[in-house]
Amino acid sequence: LLEAGPNLIKKKAPVSRLSIFLAQFKSPIILLLFFAVILSALAGDIIGSTIIVLILAVSAVLGFIQEYSAKNAVEKLLERVKARITTLRDGKEEEAFTEDLVPGDVILLSAGDLVPADGILLEAKDFFVKEALLTGETFPVEKSATTEPEVTLMKSRNSVFMGTNVISGTAKAVVVRTGPHTEVGRIAGRLSVLPPETDFEHGVKHFGYFLIEVTMVLVLVVFGVNVYFNRPAVEALMFSLALAVGLTPQLLPAIISVNLARGSLDMSREGVIVKRLASIENFGTMDTLATDKTGTLTEGTVALHDHVDMAGARSDRVLTHAFLNAFFQTGLKNPMDAAITGFKTLDVSRYEKIDEIPYDFERKRLSVVVRSGDAGVILVTKGAPKSLLRACTRVEVDGRTEEIAPHMDRIDETYNRWSAEGYRAVGLAYRAFAPDGARAYTKADETGLTFMGFLLFFDPPKKDVKKAVADLGALGIEIKIITGDNAVIARFIVKAAGFEVKGLFTGDELAGMSEGAILNAVENANVFAEVDPVQKEMLILALKKRGHVVGFMGDGINDAGAIHAADVGISVEGAADAAREAADIVLLERGLDTLRDGVEEGRRTFANTMK
Repeated sequence: LLEAGPNLIKKKAPVSRLSIFLAQFKSPIILLLFFAVILSALAGDIIGSTIIVLILAVSAVLGFIQEYSAKNAVEKLLERVKARITTLRDGKEEEAFTEDLVPGDVILLSAGDLVPADGILLEAKDFFVKEALLTGETFPVEKSATTEPEVTLMKSRNSVFMGTNVISGTAKAVVVRTGPHTEVGRIAGRLSVLPPETDFEHGVKHFGYFLIEVTMVLVLVVFGVNVYFNRPAVEALMFSLALAVGLTPQLLPAIISVNLARGSLDMSREGVIVKRLASIENFGTMDTLATDKTGTLTEGTVALHDHVDMAGARSDRVLTHAFLNAFFQTGLKNPMDAAITGFKTLDVSRYEKIDEIPYDFERKRLSVVVRSGDAGVILVTKGAPKSLLRACTRVEVDGRTEEIAPHMDRIDETYNRWSAEGYRAVGLAYRAFAPDGARAYTKADETGLTFMGFLLFFDPPKKDVKKAVADLGALGIEIKIITGDNAVIARFIVKAAGFEVKGLFTGDELAGMSEGAILNAVENANVFAEVDPVQKEMLILALKKRGHVVGFMGDGINDAGAIHAADVGISVEGAADAAREAADIVLLERGLDTLRDGVEEGRRTFANTMK
């Protein structure tokens, strides 16, 4: 650490007590007062100049005490949501803060992680990384631990770069560059990118300009009038300056920063940690909250309710294949896999994993290839039913396989029936290969599948969700549900939460709409289902264009873009690194009640600052 420095793009300069104290005197108004002290002393008014010096000193000490204590308290809060990464040190896995990483550290990466530094892969399995931050490429790039010569960034396959996020798979990498020496650090060194100015910051700045203009006009007018009436020039100047000083709120900058810092402390008591103080204003003035339903309207605890065939009858064969898929997959951490493996323990010792085709948000499915002595090689796929059925040509019916086309209506009927009752249905299919088919498998092998049935998951609505929704409505905040779940279950959960579905659009419908139609849809509808990450971000930007102050709450790697696009990005303590890093506000407990308490405290802080 002494040699390489902290793993930060922009090194935080240590803030000493002296620097905080001296910062109390950096305001132009304070300099104006010092000028008044000098004039008073030159005019022989020692008592007057002494009084001004005493006022300056008392003001500076008070400002220092408030600012220093608030700064320390906020830093302690931010320690709770600092990014961590799993490292191998002395042969043991341990959690470390990403800013403490140094070249030579070995890090373990998995789906949902934000890559903390530039590194070379030592091991990789089904490892896909999204590098849009550096390359602009939307689709994830597959990485491997192959040894290769130095190549360009676009072609590098055994390197990972700081700020990119892991979409699926697992890997072990050795850190080679940290902080400003990383690829993104070099870019940042050439750029000076400031966070967008909030409405409040914009207003305060223009209020300051207004005061300066009024003060200068008054000083010149008063000084001119006094000189015109033959008053002593020095006395006239001192009187004019006294007016200027009286008109100017000298402690305005300190009042704002200290009040926002104190407000963030009060908000932390409600379970809300503020990463960026200026976002408190947006949090308080937010009039639209976009959020996923999972964990917000629902309990967020996914349980496997049933495993059924295409007709809706319970099937142990469906459960067995689902268990194989969940047990052997190593990519995206998913509560549904935990629900499957926790539902019933099955003996899979006779199966050997051959390969895995990891989940991505385009295909919306995940496949595992396994081999057993008596069953040969099979590819087991689970995923969103609509996406999965497009890859299926056959279906299992009463122990035999038939062409899927004649059975599509019956499959849709089963799917819609369970969805209407609030269950999330995930499809399951398989494909058999020759017993000697031990090779590398790709997405191209997910064709000609045989559909087996559905896995039914249930995430019940929260008990107090109706009250929380009503309370947010009373605060003037409209909730928009933006979810990847199917439209039927989204409608069920929203109704169960106690608010009316004013309009519902699916991702497929949005894809075929013009920009004007989308702007109209986001204003009049409040549920958007089956949307992908790009569409989430598009909806947030459309709401902002309509003049709304938009908050977006999410916790997955697919939510990071929308969180960043919102006026106030909100995440939760246990969220994926990419989502938590993009957020302005982090909730210690996920739920609308915690959010409501935070909004009320944010509004109180904003009101105090305005007063």
